[in-house]
Amino acid sequence: MCNSNVKSAGVAQIDGRPVLQPAGNRVAPPEGARPLKKSLHKSLSMPASFDNNAAATCAAARHAPESTTRAAPAASLLPPATPASVTARATKAAAAAASEKSRAKARKPGAVLPVVTFAALDAFEPAGSIAAAQREHAALAQAQRKMRIAHYGRTASFSRVEGRVGATATASATEPAVPASPTGLDEKRCSFITPYSDPLYVAYHDEEWGVPVHDDELLFEMLTLSGVQVGADWTSILKKRHVYREAFSGFNVDAVAKYTEKQIASLSADFGLDLGTVRGTVNNACRTLEVRRDFGSLDKYVWAFVNNKPLSPGYKYSRKIPVKTSKSESISKDMVRRGFRFVGPTVIHSFMEAVGLTNDHLVSCPRHRACSAAAAAGRAN
Repeated sequence: MCNSNVKSAGVAQIDGRPVLQPAGNRVAPPEGARPLKKSLHKSLSMPASFDNNAAATCAAARHAPESTTRAAPAASLLPPATPASVTARATKAAAAAASEKSRAKARKPGAVLPVVTFAALDAFEPAGSIAAAQREHAALAQAQRKMRIAHYGRTASFSRVEGRVGATATASATEPAVPASPTGLDEKRCSFITPYSDPLYVAYHDEEWGVPVHDDELLFEMLTLSGVQVGADWTSILKKRHVYREAFSGFNVDAVAKYTEKQIASLSADFGLDLGTVRGTVNNACRTLEVRRDFGSLDKYVWAFVNNKPLSPGYKYSRKIPVKTSKSESISKDMVRRGFRFVGPTVIHSFMEAVGLTNDHLVSCPRHRACSAAAAAGRAN
């Protein structure tokens, strides 16, 4: 085929087809220029023999007379014979399309696909392979899980409100027995009391925490310890309780209020206490004396916020116990207004729990009933 040949006025041949063009567009291509468009047969990767014949035909037409050249387009417009290789490719493409359609039908919703089981996989792999061992382990774990679900609540019991896992009748006879509580209480204490809790902390929970307090010195002591406890835990504070009692004269409010700056510095150095903590305690002792003058006692002042009746929220889970409440915030604001230090809402809530202003024992804990009974007896007296 020829790429671009001008044969007559206004008629040009492009890729073997006659095209009518204006006179201004007829520009002779330079010798040896590349064709504007690849041959259709070359793009289909025709055999070399067909391309050679086409090249020979194009060369003959270039030197033929004008009458012969004008008849060439009619012959060149006829489609060439399809080679055998093109037919084979078309057959393969049709077969691939049919296969793709069949796979697409198999993937339609609702189609039933074969299910491969562990037994089917075992048929293709030897018994001693790693994959077979892993599948065996997974099957065993699944069977054990089903067994635990079937016997849930029979072999072991655990409750959020219990501080321990309860022993059952199916426990091994060789296991050591759980020691009894030293106080004789049931083991269903508040959930923050665990078998790993310090005995001193357990004793504080069983004997002091939540019991209504009406003694001014003990109230002042718990207010001081609640402020010191910020950033620490009650166990460490309870272990140093005797140190604070010795440093602050047994938390005698009148004696602590008279401490001078020299005594404050000496106490801080001798007992290893923070200087700010000592100064804050002395300041609170002075403020307590002012409260005594206004209300008669520190006991009357703090218990007036709850109408002389402990609060009993009745929590079932320890995660429900808040770190502060609206009541602790109101008490904190009034004490800050009176000049007390280390009396934030969180500290005051801890103080309220310690002196029994609120009974935050869980309802499942036997101490909840004991503290409620002590509060009722105190009101009767």
